Amino acid sequence: MATPTVDPAQCRAAVEAVAAWLADDTVDAPPRPSLATAVRLTARTLPQLAPGNSVEVRVPPFVAVQCIEGPRHTRGTPPNVVETDPRTWLLLATGLTSLDEALAAGTIDVSGSRADEVADLLPITPLKIR
Repeated sequence: MATPTVDPAQCRAAVEAVAAWLADDTVDAPPRPSLATAVRLTARTLPQLAPGNSVEVRVPPFVAVQCIEGPRHTRGTPPNVVETDPRTWLLLATGLTSLDEALAAGTIDVSGSRADEVADLLPITPLKIR
């Protein structure tokens, strides 16, 4: 099943709806539907930017997508996986943190020789916090 095409305007609106929480983690977390929408739309943009099946990006409990051209896996755990929590993913997707910073903080798991190529696709929806 193909990943639905993401409208950039809808993606930006979803990210802006959670921006206060991204800027300040002491702010109450956004409602679950708002958080889910922002995570799903940003992650589902990856296959549009880099179609393929060689890297799987997982943001439980909301989404998992495959992207980046290369060898396709068909069973079990893919050889290249990026997995993180929703807040870290959105910080990455907005450019408020980098993959290296998330790795140093221990908030992301990256496995496989190609998983770090996801960093080349970020940020998806740049956000500037004042």
